[in-house]
Amino acid sequence: MMLSPDEISERIVADIRDKYLEDDSLDEFSASTPLIELGILNSLNMIKLLGFIRDDIGVAVPAREINVKNFKDVRSITALVCGIAELANSAK
Repeated sequence: MMLSPDEISERIVADIRDKYLEDDSLDEFSASTPLIELGILNSLNMIKLLGFIRDDIGVAVPAREINVKNFKDVRSITALVCGIAELANSAK
């Protein structure tokens, strides 16, 4: 069963909050926080986040989709993940 966009966003926010943020920045983090611009997502964190998306949400993000536009914030990541999931479901 596929998660809703809100559930996907909540899981990604929780993963980033738990693994990549210092305690003092927790209050200000939201789905629109610029992840790359603020240095929250660097190359190592991106790999870890892609693994989380694959393992926890069940969506493998193709390498061609890994770019600044698709990973600028949690909203963008959620839209990407939902789009990939919809394509996969329509191909079945």
